[in-house]
Amino acid sequence: MGEKYSALKPAHINFIENQKMFFVATAPQQGRINLSPKGLDTLRIINENRILWLNLTGSGNETAAHLAEDPRITIMFNAFEGNPLILRLYGTARSIHDDDQEWNHLITNFPDLPGKRQIIDVKIETVQTSCGFGVPLYEYKGQRNELIRWAEKKGDDGLIKYRKEKNMISMDGKSIRNNSSRSNNGY
Repeated sequence: MGEKYSALKPAHINFIENQKMFFVATAPQQGRINLSPKGLDTLRIINENRILWLNLTGSGNETAAHLAEDPRITIMFNAFEGNPLILRLYGTARSIHDDDQEWNHLITNFPDLPGKRQIIDVKIETVQTSCGFGVPLYEYKGQRNELIRWAEKKGDDGLIKYRKEKNMISMDGKSIRNNSSRSNNGY
Protein backbone atom coordinates (compact mmCIF):
# COMPACT_ATOMS: atom_id res chain seq x y z
CA MET A 1 0.00 0.00 0.00
CA GLY A 2 2.27 2.83 1.20
CA GLU A 3 5.72 3.52 -0.23
CA LYS A 4 8.55 5.94 0.65
CA TYR A 5 10.95 7.59 -1.78
CA SER A 6 13.77 10.13 -1.47
CA ALA A 7 12.57 12.09 -4.52
CA LEU A 8 9.63 12.50 -6.84
CA LYS A 9 9.28 9.86 -9.54
CA PRO A 10 7.77 10.64 -12.98
CA ALA A 11 4.45 9.04 -11.93
CA HIS A 12 4.34 11.30 -8.83
CA ILE A 13 4.99 14.39 -10.95
CA ASN A 14 2.22 13.40 -13.36
CA PHE A 15 -0.16 12.85 -10.42
CA ILE A 16 0.69 16.24 -8.88
CA GLU A 17 0.28 18.07 -12.18
CA ASN A 18 -3.24 16.66 -12.51
CA GLN A 19 -4.46 17.67 -9.04
CA LYS A 20 -6.73 20.69 -8.63
CA MET A 21 -5.85 21.31 -4.99
CA PHE A 22 -3.27 20.48 -2.35
CA PHE A 23 -2.87 20.89 1.39
CA VAL A 24 -0.02 22.62 3.25
CA ALA A 25 0.87 21.87 6.87
CA THR A 26 3.41 23.68 9.06
CA ALA A 27 3.96 24.05 12.78
CA PRO A 28 6.01 26.33 15.00
CA GLN A 29 8.14 24.87 17.78
CA GLN A 30 5.34 25.83 20.19
CA GLY A 31 1.80 26.70 19.16
CA ARG A 32 -0.89 25.65 16.77
CA ILE A 33 -0.37 23.44 13.73
CA ASN A 34 -1.63 25.02 10.53
CA LEU A 35 -3.23 22.97 7.75
CA SER A 36 -4.56 24.83 4.71
CA PRO A 37 -6.12 23.78 1.41
CA LYS A 38 -4.67 25.53 -1.66
CA GLY A 39 -5.69 25.81 -5.28
CA LEU A 40 -5.41 28.02 -8.34
CA ASP A 41 -2.30 27.91 -10.54
CA THR A 42 0.17 28.29 -7.66
CA LEU A 43 2.42 25.20 -7.62
CA ARG A 44 5.48 24.43 -9.72
CA ILE A 45 7.70 21.37 -9.73
CA ILE A 46 11.28 22.55 -10.29
CA ASN A 47 12.89 19.12 -10.06
CA GLU A 48 12.45 15.81 -8.25
CA ASN A 49 13.48 17.39 -4.91
CA ARG A 50 12.18 20.94 -5.20
CA ILE A 51 8.82 22.62 -5.62
CA LEU A 52 7.71 26.22 -5.46
CA TRP A 53 4.34 27.40 -4.22
CA LEU A 54 3.06 30.94 -4.76
CA ASN A 55 1.38 31.99 -1.52
CA LEU A 56 -1.42 34.48 -2.12
CA THR A 57 -2.75 37.02 0.36
CA GLY A 58 -5.42 35.59 2.59
CA SER A 59 -6.97 35.96 6.00
CA GLY A 60 -3.86 34.70 7.78
CA ASN A 61 -0.19 34.12 7.11
CA GLU A 62 0.55 31.15 9.35
CA THR A 63 2.82 29.33 6.91
CA ALA A 64 5.32 32.20 6.66
CA ALA A 65 5.30 32.73 10.43
CA HIS A 66 5.89 29.06 11.09
CA LEU A 67 8.67 28.75 8.51
CA ALA A 68 10.46 31.75 10.00
CA GLU A 69 10.78 29.72 13.21
CA ASP A 70 10.87 26.09 12.01
CA PRO A 71 11.35 25.16 8.34
CA ARG A 72 9.44 21.83 8.46
CA ILE A 73 6.61 21.50 5.95
CA THR A 74 4.32 18.81 4.60
CA ILE A 75 2.41 19.14 1.34
CA MET A 76 -0.32 16.61 0.61
CA PHE A 77 -2.09 15.78 -2.63
CA ASN A 78 -5.21 13.64 -2.64
CA ALA A 79 -6.96 11.89 -5.53
CA PHE A 80 -10.62 12.90 -5.46
CA GLU A 81 -11.12 11.52 -8.99
CA GLY A 82 -9.78 8.40 -10.69
CA ASN A 83 -7.55 5.88 -8.95
CA PRO A 84 -7.19 6.41 -5.19
CA LEU A 85 -3.88 7.83 -3.98
CA ILE A 86 -2.53 10.12 -1.28
CA LEU A 87 0.89 11.66 -1.91
CA ARG A 88 2.78 13.54 0.81
CA LEU A 89 5.93 15.61 0.40
CA TYR A 90 7.96 16.05 3.59
CA GLY A 91 10.76 18.55 3.72
CA THR A 92 11.92 21.98 4.68
CA ALA A 93 10.95 25.31 3.20
CA ARG A 94 11.63 29.00 3.29
CA SER A 95 9.57 32.04 2.40
CA ILE A 96 10.86 34.27 -0.35
CA HIS A 97 9.48 37.82 -0.32
CA ASP A 98 9.44 40.44 -3.05
CA ASP A 99 12.49 42.18 -1.56
CA ASP A 100 14.57 38.99 -1.54
CA GLN A 101 17.21 38.53 -4.23
CA GLU A 102 15.60 35.40 -5.73
CA TRP A 103 12.10 36.87 -6.06
CA ASN A 104 12.44 38.41 -9.54
CA HIS A 105 13.80 35.18 -11.00
CA LEU A 106 11.40 32.77 -9.24
CA ILE A 107 8.21 34.77 -9.75
CA THR A 108 8.56 34.19 -13.51
CA ASN A 109 7.46 30.58 -12.86
CA PHE A 110 3.92 31.76 -12.10
CA PRO A 111 1.13 33.70 -13.80
CA ASP A 112 0.71 37.29 -12.68
CA LEU A 113 -1.88 36.65 -9.99
CA PRO A 114 -3.06 39.55 -7.83
CA GLY A 115 -2.31 39.20 -4.13
CA LYS A 116 0.99 37.35 -4.44
CA ARG A 117 2.89 37.74 -1.18
CA GLN A 118 5.51 34.98 -0.88
CA ILE A 119 7.02 32.14 -2.80
CA ILE A 120 7.46 29.10 -0.61
CA ASP A 121 10.58 27.21 -1.75
CA VAL A 122 10.32 23.58 -0.65
CA LYS A 123 13.22 21.15 -0.49
CA ILE A 124 11.70 17.65 -0.62
CA GLU A 125 13.36 15.12 1.68
CA THR A 126 10.78 12.31 1.63
CA VAL A 127 7.93 11.39 -0.69
CA GLN A 128 5.32 9.07 0.75
CA THR A 129 2.36 7.47 -0.97
CA SER A 130 -0.59 5.78 0.69
CA CYS A 131 -3.68 4.07 -0.64
CA GLY A 132 -6.41 6.71 -0.31
CA PHE A 133 -9.02 3.94 -0.35
CA GLY A 134 -11.12 5.74 2.27
CA VAL A 135 -11.17 9.11 0.48
CA PRO A 136 -14.51 9.86 -1.21
CA LEU A 137 -14.83 10.67 -4.90
CA TYR A 138 -15.69 14.27 -5.80
CA GLU A 139 -16.52 15.85 -9.11
CA TYR A 140 -14.37 18.86 -9.99
CA LYS A 141 -16.46 21.81 -11.14
CA GLY A 142 -13.82 24.54 -11.36
CA GLN A 143 -11.60 26.89 -9.40
CA ARG A 144 -13.14 29.57 -7.22
CA ASN A 145 -12.30 33.10 -8.35
CA GLU A 146 -13.31 34.98 -5.19
CA LEU A 147 -9.74 35.36 -3.91
CA ILE A 148 -8.56 36.80 -7.23
CA ARG A 149 -11.52 39.21 -7.44
CA TRP A 150 -11.02 40.26 -3.80
CA ALA A 151 -7.31 41.01 -4.43
CA GLU A 152 -8.06 42.90 -7.66
CA LYS A 153 -10.67 45.01 -5.86
CA LYS A 154 -8.23 45.82 -3.04
CA GLY A 155 -5.50 46.86 -5.48
CA ASP A 156 -1.80 47.03 -4.65
CA ASP A 157 -2.11 49.74 -1.98
CA GLY A 158 -5.09 48.06 -0.36
CA LEU A 159 -3.28 44.72 -0.25
CA ILE A 160 -0.21 46.29 1.36
CA LYS A 161 -2.43 47.89 4.01
CA TYR A 162 -4.33 44.63 4.57
CA ARG A 163 -1.10 42.64 4.98
CA LYS A 164 0.24 45.14 7.51
CA GLU A 165 -2.98 44.85 9.51
CA LYS A 166 -3.71 41.13 9.16
CA ASN A 167 -0.67 39.18 7.91
CA MET A 168 2.38 40.23 9.94
CA ILE A 169 1.79 38.12 13.05
CA SER A 170 0.46 34.55 13.35
CA MET A 171 -2.42 33.57 15.60
CA ASP A 172 0.22 32.49 18.17
CA GLY A 173 1.96 35.90 18.03
CA LYS A 174 4.84 34.81 15.78
CA SER A 175 6.37 37.17 13.22
CA ILE A 176 6.37 36.20 9.54
CA ARG A 177 10.03 37.13 9.32
CA ASN A 178 12.89 35.92 11.48
CA ASN A 179 14.74 39.12 10.57
CA SER A 180 12.23 41.82 11.47
CA SER A 181 14.53 44.72 10.49
CA ARG A 182 13.89 44.16 6.77
CA SER A 183 11.21 46.12 4.96
CA ASN A 184 8.86 44.10 2.82
CA ASN A 185 5.85 46.25 1.98
CA GLY A 186 3.96 44.83 4.93
CA TYR A 187 4.25 41.15 4.17
